[in-house]
Amino acid sequence: MYSLFNITAINQEIMIILAIDVVIAILLLTAMRFISGISAKVNTTDELAKKDNFAFGISVAGSVAALGIVMTGAITGESAASYELEAIGMFSYGLFGLILIKLGRIIHDRFALHHLDKMAEIKNRNITIGLVDAAGVIATAIIIRAVLIWVDGLNVYTFIAITSGFIVSQIILVLVTRIREVHYRRNNQQDSMQEAFVDGQIALALRYSGQIISTALAVTAASYFLIYSPETIIENLLGWLVFGLIMTVLVSILTTIAKRIILWGINMAEEVDQQHNVGVASIEMAISIAIAMILTALMA
Repeated sequence: MYSLFNITAINQEIMIILAIDVVIAILLLTAMRFISGISAKVNTTDELAKKDNFAFGISVAGSVAALGIVMTGAITGESAASYELEAIGMFSYGLFGLILIKLGRIIHDRFALHHLDKMAEIKNRNITIGLVDAAGVIATAIIIRAVLIWVDGLNVYTFIAITSGFIVSQIILVLVTRIREVHYRRNNQQDSMQEAFVDGQIALALRYSGQIISTALAVTAASYFLIYSPETIIENLLGWLVFGLIMTVLVSILTTIAKRIILWGINMAEEVDQQHNVGVASIEMAISIAIAMILTALMA
């Protein structure tokens, strides 16, 4: 009988903690919708329901999904010392993740896709840009989540470590974008990949989305090799950068091989770049993400 009461008490505690986490998560996810509207200087209700702006909807969906991914990193499965600490921890990580997601979008706009006005294109219902925007914030969120799981505790060093992982993620994502642009120009008579996005090439956006999301997954492998320590923040930052670059190259090589085998007999550059074949691009995206997920799972 004592065991039964003990189990019931534990279950009640878990349910209260679950309720706290869910309420905070819903509040922050709701906030993300309205913050997206403030950033775009639009009324989200009008943009989504009256104007039926699919591009804006995809962009907001990416932001909401990204915040959800980040918050899964804040949920450890272990209860805090008190309900207040649980609420503070969940809210702090969630709010910090929200800020980093928005900051990552700004960096992506100014350094990765700096030749186009992404928000203006989204307002003009450019679905291609909406897809690229959503993929960018999701890629950033995947890395932030990995760092949240990697760190320990809730203090200033924790947030320094999370910020360090965020900086690494942005460096690598910008670098990958530059490389993909060079590759696109080489295969398309020096045409611009960013101009192709503006022109609405959805197939190209799908391929690019797969590439940056797979890159983000590759970077998370660093968490399996590095041990978190508040005293070695600089070493950890360099470690994340080195491992991230190595894993990015490895995933890129394996993905290229896998694409050539799986899509044997198909000229991927011609189908995606010239003929805008969404089907082939979707398969490319799936292969990129699948290879990255498999490799990171093996590393774990």
